[in-house]
Amino acid sequence: KLHQLACRIWSKVQNCFQKPSIGSFISLLRDVAFSLNPFCVQVFYFMVVSFMGYLALIVSKPKNASARTEKLDLFFTSVSATTVSSMSTVEMEVFSNFQLIIITLLMLFGGEVFTSLLGLQFQRSKFTKRHSTHRKCVVDYPDTKTLDLVHQIDSTKKPQNHDLEHGAIDTISSSDKNIKYDSLKCLSYVVLAYLSIVHLFGSALLSLYLSIVPRARQVLESKGLQPLTFSVFTTVSTFTNCGFVPTNENMVVFLKDSGLLLLLIPQILLGNSLYPLCLRFFIWVLKKIRNQVEYGYILEKYEDLGYDHLMSGTNTAFLGVTVMGFIVAQLVVFCSVEWNSEVMEGLNWYEKLAASLFQVANSRHAGESVFDLSILAPSILVLFAFMMYLPPYTSFSPIKDDEKIPRAAEDGIVEKPKLMEHLLFSPLSYLAIFVILIGVTEREKMVEDPLNFNVLNIVIEVVSAYGNVGFSTGYSCKRRLKLDGECKDAWTGFAGRWSNKGKLILILVMFFGRLKKFTMK
Repeated sequence: KLHQLACRIWSKVQNCFQKPSIGSFISLLRDVAFSLNPFCVQVFYFMVVSFMGYLALIVSKPKNASARTEKLDLFFTSVSATTVSSMSTVEMEVFSNFQLIIITLLMLFGGEVFTSLLGLQFQRSKFTKRHSTHRKCVVDYPDTKTLDLVHQIDSTKKPQNHDLEHGAIDTISSSDKNIKYDSLKCLSYVVLAYLSIVHLFGSALLSLYLSIVPRARQVLESKGLQPLTFSVFTTVSTFTNCGFVPTNENMVVFLKDSGLLLLLIPQILLGNSLYPLCLRFFIWVLKKIRNQVEYGYILEKYEDLGYDHLMSGTNTAFLGVTVMGFIVAQLVVFCSVEWNSEVMEGLNWYEKLAASLFQVANSRHAGESVFDLSILAPSILVLFAFMMYLPPYTSFSPIKDDEKIPRAAEDGIVEKPKLMEHLLFSPLSYLAIFVILIGVTEREKMVEDPLNFNVLNIVIEVVSAYGNVGFSTGYSCKRRLKLDGECKDAWTGFAGRWSNKGKLILILVMFFGRLKKFTMK
């Protein structure tokens, strides 16, 4: 098989050189992509998008012509946006309006919903139907219950005509393949509609809020930010759970804009932890409205479609309960510890509650922050580190699914473990290795500046990068043991003060975290 694949790809390469055209090049890329496993495809995708974003940021001009940004910091920003990590080494207000648009596209292209949509398109391209004629999504196929009954025909009742038996089987198989293909097509349209509706409504609501509330609009005017750019940028960042905000202070500058914070919380959940629940509900509503068999097939045969974000109704219900339980538990702990602390000064009870709810809702994966994390209690930081480590679809379910026995085991065949299975560690082991490596690269600063470069701050930065969250304790010149007149505070993440080696390690952590679903087991 490998030899045949290599011959086919080599033939495509020769064809590209002999008759160069866009069609032949696309055909070559498609054959190469189909020959790779999903992990390699996603690694290639994220690396290419990050590199293209890096080139675009270099070519475009910053807001202030005198501002000088290191090339490594631009690449770090591009990777951070593509992996939806929002780890920052430069201040956001350095970027021009055009550069903010570039970062918006990087966040959109790197978001989980968008990449899953590309995965659906990839599956459709690989799916080959045996019949040249296929119908559109409105075709009237037999319902899934009928198909199940046909498949469960008693094997002892053989038809008298052997040819009729094979004809019936071929007809059933053909119908299955057709409905599966059209269900994939419908699911692609549903995900695209879901993605578009949330972004359009989210951007419109933020623009409306900025036009109604003068205080929020004045903040943007003082920083030279366009309201439309801010609305679209923040909506994309919130929905993809990236965490970037065009302001240096992130959402701290909108601490008293409780309405804005409450508008963003649903977008956080719609784009990540509650996406399977909302998607299944969206499909259920479409099924009730249009009554098409494809929607029923998607809801009942979701495992056959291979879309990771589709779950059973029971599992999505448990997921929703778990997500809301985590938020409520964090809110209770956060308010009990920080209600009368320094971070809450000048806020009334409603503003405290809204800001606290926004902060704990972001702790799982979004990473937008309305408080200065460096002055929060260590117990809260440890709680956030635990929440950042958890996968987005963590669910406490009292019902255990029946374990499926591999077909090889049923046949008595024992598969030999692959080499990579022996080389894989648990995620905690990898995080420990990354923390140790960064401790080695930053060992001099840990000795000279122990209050800033302490182990807890490094662990939070690494776990935040692994979880693609973006929380950071930052850096404060006031905490230095040796006061230096040249030290200036900046609104960047803690990684902004690391060495180039430390930043490169954190880039690797962000890539590893974005692809952690392949090593989750």
